[in-house]
Amino acid sequence: MAHPGESTHAGGTAGAVRPEGKVAGLLLAAGGGRRLGGRPKALLDHRGRPLVEHAARVLRDGGCAPVHIVLGAAAETVRERAELASYGVSVNPDWAQGMGSSLRVGLAALAGSGADAVVVSLVDQPGIGAAAVARVVAAYTGRDALAAAAYGGERGHPVLFGAERWAEIAAGAEGDRGARAYLRQHAGALALVECGDVAEAYDIDTPEDLRRLE
Repeated sequence: MAHPGESTHAGGTAGAVRPEGKVAGLLLAAGGGRRLGGRPKALLDHRGRPLVEHAARVLRDGGCAPVHIVLGAAAETVRERAELASYGVSVNPDWAQGMGSSLRVGLAALAGSGADAVVVSLVDQPGIGAAAVARVVAAYTGRDALAAAAYGGERGHPVLFGAERWAEIAAGAEGDRGARAYLRQHAGALALVECGDVAEAYDIDTPEDLRRLE
């Protein structure tokens, strides 16, 4: 069994040292929580603080730098209530159009950061911690890298995109699909990093899901 930070992707070996590269983190936190009665997911309470703080810290603790957050619904309230001073923040005015628009905003914000790759995560998956992020970061192989966490062999988040892929990913990111179409089209290049032993990939989508938040 691999440990957090070890590469478990196809064609690699556990413990392999990845090429040096700057891997940024991108947190998509713009959703309005429609099925939660319009409660923005970034502001859901988790361990006494807004969920967005937890999700951003997971990226940082998993080895991503810089970490950038894309807000949308109730963005000003999120800025007021959450401690986000140590992160880059963008506001997606078109957040209601879906995740794809937030992904485009985030990739554009990181374009001048010097990052060689980005690990993208979602604010509403608190069962995915720094150990899973570290494994995906360790799957970096270069600026054309493409990797994703897997749970029982099924692709999930977070996902790593080498910088050479950002423009094409952004061009195809529409609606709630995000980069799903791109990932299907490039499945042959995608390295799956099993994380089912260190994380749970559930979403906070409905009032019933709120019980998963501590």
